[in-house]
Amino acid sequence: MERAAPAIGELGRQRLEQTRVVLLATLRGDGSPRVSPVEPYLYDGHLLFGSMAWSAKTRDLLRDPRCSLHSAITGPDSGDGELKLHGRASQANERLRSACREGWWSAQPHEAAVVFDLDIEQAVFISWDLEHGEMLSMRWSPARGYREARRRYP
Repeated sequence: MERAAPAIGELGRQRLEQTRVVLLATLRGDGSPRVSPVEPYLYDGHLLFGSMAWSAKTRDLLRDPRCSLHSAITGPDSGDGELKLHGRASQANERLRSACREGWWSAQPHEAAVVFDLDIEQAVFISWDLEHGEMLSMRWSPARGYREARRRYP
């Protein structure tokens, strides 16, 4: 994704490093959504996040890997950029899990956490120009490539 849409990659990286928390949307067994905070880590071209092994979000992802991540927003009309990632989470291999030493799971017993690697199928970054009442939407997917659109808001 970073090679195909470098603007989204760079702005998204900055946003993740700034907030350090994203909202993860998973699917419950009955198909309804579950939203939970997680800490994302960018390592060696991968977006990793950990989850306590016993948690509902872990069970959700092990059953159905489809998920979305949305960067944290600090308030209405804050002008914070919004990173939205949609894809499938799979368990990170042992090399990635161990090499990402910043991950909170590195200080836990191995069985306490499941570490996921997000395969990004769609990325969106929304920028806000509050002064001029305009938003810029940058989108990328493998099927449609990179696109930008500007529009007035609200």
